[in-house]
Amino acid sequence: MSGLESLYQELILDHSKRRVGFGLADEEGRSATSHQHNPLCGDEITLRLRLSDDGETVRDVTWEGNGCSISQASASMMTELVEGMPRGEASALIDGFREALRSRGTMELDEDVYLDAAALSGVSKYVARVKCAMLAWVALEDDLARA
Repeated sequence: MSGLESLYQELILDHSKRRVGFGLADEEGRSATSHQHNPLCGDEITLRLRLSDDGETVRDVTWEGNGCSISQASASMMTELVEGMPRGEASALIDGFREALRSRGTMELDEDVYLDAAALSGVSKYVARVKCAMLAWVALEDDLARA
Protein backbone atom coordinates (compact mmCIF):
# COMPACT_ATOMS: atom_id res chain seq x y z
CA MET A 1 0.00 0.00 0.00
CA SER A 2 1.37 3.41 -0.96
CA GLY A 3 1.77 6.22 1.54
CA LEU A 4 -1.11 8.13 -0.05
CA GLU A 5 -3.46 5.11 0.08
CA SER A 6 -2.51 4.61 3.71
CA LEU A 7 -3.24 8.28 4.49
CA TYR A 8 -6.61 8.03 2.73
CA GLN A 9 -7.47 4.91 4.68
CA GLU A 10 -6.64 6.70 7.95
CA LEU A 11 -8.83 9.67 6.95
CA ILE A 12 -11.78 7.38 6.19
CA LEU A 13 -11.42 5.54 9.48
CA ASP A 14 -10.97 8.79 11.42
CA HIS A 15 -14.12 10.36 9.94
CA SER A 16 -16.14 7.19 10.45
CA LYS A 17 -15.27 7.34 14.15
CA ARG A 18 -15.49 11.09 14.91
CA ARG A 19 -18.40 11.83 12.49
CA VAL A 20 -18.68 15.59 11.90
CA GLY A 21 -22.30 16.77 12.06
CA PHE A 22 -23.63 13.58 13.63
CA GLY A 23 -26.93 14.11 15.49
CA LEU A 24 -29.92 15.82 13.86
CA ALA A 25 -30.46 19.49 14.68
CA ASP A 26 -34.01 20.81 15.08
CA GLU A 27 -35.86 21.88 11.96
CA GLU A 28 -36.09 25.62 11.81
CA GLY A 29 -36.24 28.30 9.14
CA ARG A 30 -35.49 27.07 5.65
CA SER A 31 -34.69 23.41 6.18
CA ALA A 32 -35.28 20.01 4.63
CA THR A 33 -34.72 16.44 5.74
CA SER A 34 -33.98 13.48 3.49
CA HIS A 35 -33.75 9.80 4.33
CA GLN A 36 -31.72 7.60 1.98
CA HIS A 37 -31.23 3.85 2.11
CA ASN A 38 -28.92 1.53 0.21
CA PRO A 39 -30.87 -1.72 -0.22
CA LEU A 40 -27.75 -3.56 -1.39
CA CYS A 41 -25.90 -3.29 1.92
CA GLY A 42 -28.35 -1.74 4.41
CA ASP A 43 -26.56 1.59 4.86
CA GLU A 44 -28.95 4.40 5.70
CA ILE A 45 -28.81 8.08 6.50
CA THR A 46 -31.20 10.81 7.52
CA LEU A 47 -29.71 14.18 6.66
CA ARG A 48 -31.06 17.60 7.63
CA LEU A 49 -30.04 20.75 5.77
CA ARG A 50 -30.63 24.21 7.19
CA LEU A 51 -30.14 27.20 4.90
CA SER A 52 -29.56 30.86 5.69
CA ASP A 53 -32.68 33.04 5.88
CA ASP A 54 -32.27 34.10 2.25
CA GLY A 55 -31.82 30.48 1.16
CA GLU A 56 -28.51 31.16 -0.58
CA THR A 57 -26.05 29.63 1.90
CA VAL A 58 -25.79 26.26 3.63
CA ARG A 59 -26.13 27.18 7.30
CA ASP A 60 -25.46 23.67 8.56
CA VAL A 61 -25.88 19.98 7.82
CA THR A 62 -26.58 17.37 10.46
CA TRP A 63 -27.23 13.69 10.07
CA GLU A 64 -27.81 10.33 11.67
CA GLY A 65 -27.21 6.98 10.12
CA ASN A 66 -25.87 3.50 10.25
CA GLY A 67 -23.61 1.75 7.84
CA CYS A 68 -20.13 0.93 6.73
CA SER A 69 -17.12 3.15 7.43
CA ILE A 70 -17.23 4.52 3.88
CA SER A 71 -20.82 5.75 4.17
CA GLN A 72 -20.23 7.25 7.61
CA ALA A 73 -16.94 8.89 6.60
CA SER A 74 -18.45 10.25 3.40
CA ALA A 75 -21.30 11.91 5.36
CA SER A 76 -18.81 13.37 7.85
CA MET A 77 -16.46 14.66 5.15
CA MET A 78 -19.31 16.18 3.13
CA THR A 79 -20.74 17.92 6.20
CA GLU A 80 -17.39 19.48 7.03
CA LEU A 81 -16.99 20.60 3.43
CA VAL A 82 -20.35 22.27 2.68
CA GLU A 83 -21.18 24.16 5.86
CA GLY A 84 -21.22 27.88 5.12
CA MET A 85 -20.95 27.26 1.38
CA PRO A 86 -23.17 29.02 -1.19
CA ARG A 87 -25.99 26.76 -2.31
CA GLY A 88 -24.86 26.73 -5.96
CA GLU A 89 -21.33 25.66 -5.02
CA ALA A 90 -22.70 22.82 -2.91
CA SER A 91 -24.72 21.59 -5.91
CA ALA A 92 -21.63 21.77 -8.13
CA LEU A 93 -19.66 19.75 -5.57
CA ILE A 94 -22.31 17.03 -5.60
CA ASP A 95 -22.17 16.85 -9.41
CA GLY A 96 -18.36 16.61 -9.40
CA PHE A 97 -18.36 14.01 -6.65
CA ARG A 98 -20.87 11.88 -8.56
CA GLU A 99 -18.88 12.14 -11.79
CA ALA A 100 -15.63 11.09 -10.09
CA LEU A 101 -17.22 8.21 -8.20
CA ARG A 102 -18.80 6.87 -11.38
CA SER A 103 -15.50 7.10 -13.29
CA ARG A 104 -14.32 3.63 -12.26
CA GLY A 105 -10.99 5.01 -11.19
CA THR A 106 -10.28 7.30 -14.15
CA MET A 107 -10.95 10.56 -12.23
CA GLU A 108 -9.51 11.74 -8.93
CA LEU A 109 -11.25 14.29 -6.73
CA ASP A 110 -9.25 17.51 -6.41
CA GLU A 111 -7.85 17.72 -2.86
CA ASP A 112 -7.94 21.53 -2.97
CA VAL A 113 -11.69 21.44 -3.64
CA TYR A 114 -12.86 18.31 -1.84
CA LEU A 115 -10.45 18.40 1.10
CA ASP A 116 -10.75 15.15 3.12
CA ALA A 117 -13.47 13.85 0.79
CA ALA A 118 -10.80 13.46 -1.91
CA ALA A 119 -9.78 10.36 0.05
CA LEU A 120 -12.91 8.70 -1.35
CA SER A 121 -11.61 8.83 -4.95
CA GLY A 122 -10.41 5.24 -4.71
CA VAL A 123 -13.95 4.04 -3.98
CA SER A 124 -14.76 4.57 -7.66
CA LYS A 125 -12.81 1.40 -8.48
CA TYR A 126 -15.28 -0.67 -6.46
CA VAL A 127 -18.72 -0.37 -8.04
CA ALA A 128 -20.47 -2.03 -5.10
CA ARG A 129 -19.14 0.68 -2.73
CA VAL A 130 -19.98 3.74 -4.85
CA LYS A 131 -23.55 3.89 -3.54
CA CYS A 132 -22.22 3.73 0.04
CA ALA A 133 -20.09 6.82 -0.59
CA MET A 134 -22.86 8.61 -2.52
CA LEU A 135 -25.62 8.12 0.06
CA ALA A 136 -25.09 11.36 2.03
CA TRP A 137 -24.44 13.36 -1.15
CA VAL A 138 -27.75 12.17 -2.65
CA ALA A 139 -29.51 13.14 0.59
CA LEU A 140 -27.95 16.62 0.40
CA GLU A 141 -28.98 16.95 -3.24
CA ASP A 142 -32.56 16.04 -2.28
CA ASP A 143 -32.52 18.53 0.60
CA LEU A 144 -31.18 21.33 -1.61
CA ALA A 145 -34.01 20.73 -4.08
CA ARG A 146 -36.65 20.90 -1.33
CA ALA A 147 -35.38 23.54 1.14
